Amino acid sequence: APTLWAATAPRMDPARARLELARRYFHVFGPTTAASFAQWAGISARGGVAAFEALDAELIPARTPVGDAWILSSDETVLRAAPEPAAPARLLPSGDAFFLCHRDEERALLVPDAARRQELWTSRVWPGCLLVDGEIVGTWRRAAGLVTGAPWRPLSRAQREAVEAESQSLPLGGVEGSIVVRWT
Repeated sequence: APTLWAATAPRMDPARARLELARRYFHVFGPTTAASFAQWAGISARGGVAAFEALDAELIPARTPVGDAWILSSDETVLRAAPEPAAPARLLPSGDAFFLCHRDEERALLVPDAARRQELWTSRVWPGCLLVDGEIVGTWRRAAGLVTGAPWRPLSRAQREAVEAESQSLPLGGVEGSIVVRWT
């Protein structure tokens, strides 16, 4: 028997739902491609192209260092605006949307070094992303109240202090006292 929710929920046409999903994907992950959308959504390449073609009037081309892609035209103004200053440090959790790229070409935009990409996007549980001054500079992991930072280059004292301050602001339940940062 259908659940009460299923019986009372408004029905959405699957094609409209896929189109809205594609819009949201382009908004969050743009510039991007139909192939990336299809992979992310778990649909066929043909389904990704169909959604892309249906959005054609809403998309504009964007050239990236790894090839041609598209953005929503409604996002152009924001993407062209001068960026706000980056935070001194951020500890982005595993799977954060900032680095949730699905194709190696897209990952190369964030981490040009292929060996470093393998450290961030492993075949196992991904580590967190160590972001300093808006740049991915390493990985981090946490076990209880211990954060282990693995920078890919030497960090200045001020940068390490910013990472340590950021670690203290993490909302970690069950951790009493200060969080300890260990550097590898």
